[in-house]
Amino acid sequence: MALLDITVLGHPILRRETQLVTQMTPELRQLATDMFDTMYAARGIGLAAPQVNRSERLCVVDVEKQPMVLINPRIVARSGKVSGDEGCLSIPEIYAEVQRAAQVRVEALDVDMNPIVVEGAGLLSRCLQHEIDHLHGKLFLDHLSILKKRAALRDWDEERDQYPDLLRRLTPEVLAAMQAEDEEGDAGPESPVPHQG
Repeated sequence: MALLDITVLGHPILRRETQLVTQMTPELRQLATDMFDTMYAARGIGLAAPQVNRSERLCVVDVEKQPMVLINPRIVARSGKVSGDEGCLSIPEIYAEVQRAAQVRVEALDVDMNPIVVEGAGLLSRCLQHEIDHLHGKLFLDHLSILKKRAALRDWDEERDQYPDLLRRLTPEVLAAMQAEDEEGDAGPESPVPHQG
């Protein structure tokens, strides 16, 4: 299991457009595997290549035990609107209510470069939109009003010092602390907001 460093808010790659993937390589297959490992370790449900300092148009998603590798994904249809809380592995501990399409249809390629269509509603729809945003240099903060965005950035200023090189490292100590938090949280009535990538 290879855990990758996660880029955090302020890292320039998070604001860049990704590059289309034109062929699958063993290195890209390994990247997808490592991204799943990293996403699961960080307690996420999605992770996009820029979040691990890569420029390929690729993301991984796993909502309700349905893991998917999406290459060159694009949203071809949207319907409805719904608001819900979002978090991001690249902006740890910051959450905000974001309005998204209630349902989406996404066309992409799978890890074997075969065309696929994914229909998403609920949490899957939100996760797909969040990850595809990452592939185009957008963050969930960009969907907030100016006042809510300022408040989230103020909160982030308090967290940012933990990441002086703009990388979130999933060290054994960090993973142990996350496990302890999970065990404490199991006793409480509320479950945390799932982290989209």
